[in-house]
Amino acid sequence: MPAKIPLILLPGLLCDAALWQYQMTALAEFAEPAVADLTGAASIPAMADAVLAAAPPRFALAGLSMGGYVALEILRRAPGRVSRLALLDTSARADTDEMRERRRGLIELAQLGRFKGVTPRLLPLLLHPDHLVEPFTGIVTGMAERVGRAGFLRQETAILGRIDSRASLAAITVPTLVICGDADALTPPALAREIAGGIAGARLVLIEGAGHLTPLEQPEAVNRAMIEWLGDDF
Repeated sequence: MPAKIPLILLPGLLCDAALWQYQMTALAEFAEPAVADLTGAASIPAMADAVLAAAPPRFALAGLSMGGYVALEILRRAPGRVSRLALLDTSARADTDEMRERRRGLIELAQLGRFKGVTPRLLPLLLHPDHLVEPFTGIVTGMAERVGRAGFLRQETAILGRIDSRASLAAITVPTLVICGDADALTPPALAREIAGGIAGARLVLIEGAGHLTPLEQPEAVNRAMIEWLGDDF
């Protein structure tokens, strides 16, 4: 029986291993999944370096949202170590001026001690309207509480300083899967199409009935796509 593929899963902003809980179980038959901790560094390059330092020599890599930014940085730093790539609900673009201003405001509030995690007002940006109920809302708010204020400050600072990755997409030559919720309000399908269009041979999968957190909202559909991706060969 062939050896299982090491698979590193990268969470998004204010997310932890709970984001990938269903994939950790479903993909264990095909891979050796592990969720990286992205709470300890304040820049995307530093996050990428931390992942690479702990990773096996060669591995499959999947990242959601902020985790996608880190995944693209890892491909720039160590392309020979990544055997295949999955980018979920993310963007290859840098922040717009408006987005940067909003992030600076959130950082300032958190520095003043007014960190509230994921509030009910923010949940509709993350979840499909059908999922604004338990257990989804509890999982999302619980992840944010565990990441905490200090982790949030580091992550927002890292996202604020990230570069535009569109120019580097063409250099990616590994089997690539791009996933996006069809109702993703933060990184809509147009951004997923842009990524898939920039990577030769990339496969785009839009997940029906999902917002920004596809692995949590529609795990069976995400699992099917990722199982097929793990078996892909160029």
